[in-house]
Amino acid sequence: MDVTRPDSKASAALAANAGPFANRRERLRALLVEKGLPALLVSFAANRYYLSGFELHDSQCNESVGWLVVTAKGPDALFTDPRFTDAALRLWPAEDLCIYGAGKHAAMAEFLKGRGIATLGFDPKAMSVYDHEGLREHFGLVVAAGLVEQLRRIKEPEEIELLRAACGLNHRVMRALPDVLVPGMTEAEAAWQIERMFRELGAEGLSFPSIVGVGKNAALPHAIPGETAIREDSLVLVDTGCRLHGYCSDQTRTFWVGREPSERFQETKRLVIAAQKAGMEAIRPGAPIAEAYRAARAVFEAAGVAAQFTHSLGHGIGLETHEPPSLGPRAEGVFQPGMVVTVEPGLYDPAWGGIRWEYMVLVTEEGCRAL
Repeated sequence: MDVTRPDSKASAALAANAGPFANRRERLRALLVEKGLPALLVSFAANRYYLSGFELHDSQCNESVGWLVVTAKGPDALFTDPRFTDAALRLWPAEDLCIYGAGKHAAMAEFLKGRGIATLGFDPKAMSVYDHEGLREHFGLVVAAGLVEQLRRIKEPEEIELLRAACGLNHRVMRALPDVLVPGMTEAEAAWQIERMFRELGAEGLSFPSIVGVGKNAALPHAIPGETAIREDSLVLVDTGCRLHGYCSDQTRTFWVGREPSERFQETKRLVIAAQKAGMEAIRPGAPIAEAYRAARAVFEAAGVAAQFTHSLGHGIGLETHEPPSLGPRAEGVFQPGMVVTVEPGLYDPAWGGIRWEYMVLVTEEGCRAL
């Protein structure tokens, strides 16, 4: 259906569509032409935001705020429901906006077929069977996976600065934690203090629920903070991050609370940091992504503890905490300047605990550097 845009919103909508979002859609348009696709349905929330500036998150995991359709020849179209009419009009021209009701698929078909669009590319990782079946009644559907993620892997200079700022808040919190983590404090209390610090420093929120593991709980890579209390002379693993201006940070440190750290803590931490260094030295333009994982794991293999390294070396980070590329043993592709990834080796022993150490790393023309 058509909607009327108040004149006061015209300049904002035009500005948004003339800036980085429009530039990204032009880059995607070139990919569509290359692949012979007339249009791509963008149904994943972070991709929708990346290309339009409209709503970074969906309301719930089983509910969509809306979809974007980018066409090979333009113009592009935004689809949403009446709850988001005003929000959409602040970003998007009214003539390219469709507000649907209960019959979303039929409304989209009417809107797009009036523009000559009868075939849509779609990403099967970001579409339910229900929506696929509903759209198939109206459109020819072609699998087109990962096209937007291909663009998002290389961060624009402005994105890098936003990630650097989010990472800077993380550093400030991590520097404060030795005075915060005290004997008697529970994991849950520590997690709340971390969230409070981030918000007081200006973060929009957490980029993921903080991980706090005391003692043996630190052997759980994704430990959920509970009632276990910090003891004198114990280790505490903290993995946390914030969201600032839409972009995420993610860092892990493992602290020793008490007097002199135990010999095992010191030796395990030494190995983890050595593995991290080896992984970072393997990150350079043109190098296979999987090589970074292999370089880090080789440090653990030489020490006879590789079985305690149970996850990938890291992951891309940006609008999402976890986004391509993954730094695992089967990773495909090569590092490229402008990628931002985490490097976070860890060693975990259920009978003792675990240590993980994590940097956010920018791939540069010469190699990489920690943010």
